[in-house]
Amino acid sequence: YASLFANTPYDDVSDLVFTKGALADELMGYTRTVPTGEGTGGWNWKVLRKINTMLGNMDKCDDEAVVRQYTALAKFFRAKFYFEKVKTFGDVPWYDKEPGSTDEDLYKPRDSREYVMSHMIEDIDAAIEGLPSGVSTYRVNKWAAYMLKAQFCLFEGTYRKYHGISYSDGRSADDYLKLAYEAAEKVMSSGIYKLAPDYGTLFREENADVNEFILAVKFDQSIGRYHNGTQYAIERGAGFSKKFVDSFLMKDGSRFSDKDGWETMTFVDEMKDRDPRLGKIVRLPSYVRTTTNGGTSCGPNLKEGTATGFQIDKYVMDESIPTAQRADMSYNDLPVYRLAEAYLIFAEAKAELNILSQDDVDNTINKLRDRAGMPHLKLDGLTVDPFLISDNYGYLNLKQVNPVNMAQILEVRRERTIELCIEFSSRWDDIRRWKEGQCYTQPLRGMYFPAPGTYDLTGDGIPDVYLYNTSKEDPAVLEELENKYGEDFTIPSFQIQEITIGDNYVSYSNGVVLSDLDHGFMEYHRKYNDKRVFDENRDYLYPIPVGDRQLNMNLAQNPGWNDGLSSGGSTGEDTDNGNN
Repeated sequence: YASLFANTPYDDVSDLVFTKGALADELMGYTRTVPTGEGTGGWNWKVLRKINTMLGNMDKCDDEAVVRQYTALAKFFRAKFYFEKVKTFGDVPWYDKEPGSTDEDLYKPRDSREYVMSHMIEDIDAAIEGLPSGVSTYRVNKWAAYMLKAQFCLFEGTYRKYHGISYSDGRSADDYLKLAYEAAEKVMSSGIYKLAPDYGTLFREENADVNEFILAVKFDQSIGRYHNGTQYAIERGAGFSKKFVDSFLMKDGSRFSDKDGWETMTFVDEMKDRDPRLGKIVRLPSYVRTTTNGGTSCGPNLKEGTATGFQIDKYVMDESIPTAQRADMSYNDLPVYRLAEAYLIFAEAKAELNILSQDDVDNTINKLRDRAGMPHLKLDGLTVDPFLISDNYGYLNLKQVNPVNMAQILEVRRERTIELCIEFSSRWDDIRRWKEGQCYTQPLRGMYFPAPGTYDLTGDGIPDVYLYNTSKEDPAVLEELENKYGEDFTIPSFQIQEITIGDNYVSYSNGVVLSDLDHGFMEYHRKYNDKRVFDENRDYLYPIPVGDRQLNMNLAQNPGWNDGLSSGGSTGEDTDNGNN
């Protein structure tokens, strides 16, 4: 259980969230290399061996009910294990029993994607049949199994559709999309789950909401089981991209990107009258964090809290809660599957099949909008949002495919991106199944500053930050602030730095980088936005480590990855329409 679900909610490898570190470097294309060590880079099979060992010894238990339940549970986790492998590597060897040390199957080539997916469906259907149906938020039940099936069938259906993969003797993309919405509908119609009343508290409360969360990871201060969600958001320099923030609609349902001057609005104006979920995901000017003394109003922390100016608030526990702000010591439960995702899978699968009706939208997306306090999405008269297919912010592959119902697909993607942001259903999974790797070459922009000077980030009329492009702060500016607000007034100040290609990154403690030197969008590093790359023929799949291919030369390397070894056996990726 612990090994298959992460201990942190955040999605570093994304076009929507950015931080400094190894994953950010990978995202930017600087460290995409073939790993050398055996079992590294995601090519690790220890968990599968444990699962198959358990299944292979079930006949030693005399209790038929126990055998039935735990066989179903093991098959759930085997399907989950292979879902991660297929997403990461494409074709992989299928093992449904523990091989012996001399077993020839240890050196088998990769099985076809279709072969593996077919066995995954067999496993998950067996899990659905054998798992209990009662609510069990921290244990896998029938509805969690339906969610896993809905997830991997949606992934496979859209992956095959947009990558042009088909098998003459296997299921089609449409077949998988149908399986996806059917599985999601089982959860929706069960009558067991319902949406929580408030989006924001759903992620910051200590205990999982048993009404909406189908499966959650349990954290508990009393036994020392923590994650680092709060500390990551307030101290690690992470931040949302402008692309993500600007995708939120206005509170009246109109498009923010239709407003005059939307792209260069300053922070306070940009955040006015938006979809209320924005204020429960991103720290707004009006943000108040509960402390032991009541509440403290504080805008985004440019010094150490955010790389982009758009500081994360989702999952942040109140400061009054013991240990909430210490590294790796948050203990609010994290969602694995929740009802909202079932709604979104159902809507997306039907939109991709071009059979989405207004009733479907009312029973899914509009329920989420009702909770948020947003107007309903109406399909009649719906037009394509230019922002969502623009060069700097949009889905360029979808624009090229140009389906007849592109407007519907775009709005479903908008809703999914907002509602499920930085959850375990990662943005990277969406990008690769939609074949939208070009999103990673779009500028990673942050908050906009039109010039050096002082800026109010909390909306109270009092400056909160001072940006200067001289060697040090202008004494006249500081004196003016003291005269106006008192001699005890202090303000964080940042030098606008010009970062060159040879520099590593800007220090958050004393500087910021703006896209046009003395004005523009906050950037973590201009080097990154100049050099971002994504290889469409390589980067949707990860490489098999050199050490593992040396052990088994029948494993062919994924396309585009040069590990210095011979090509090896068949990839198993030979399909009617090719790989990509």
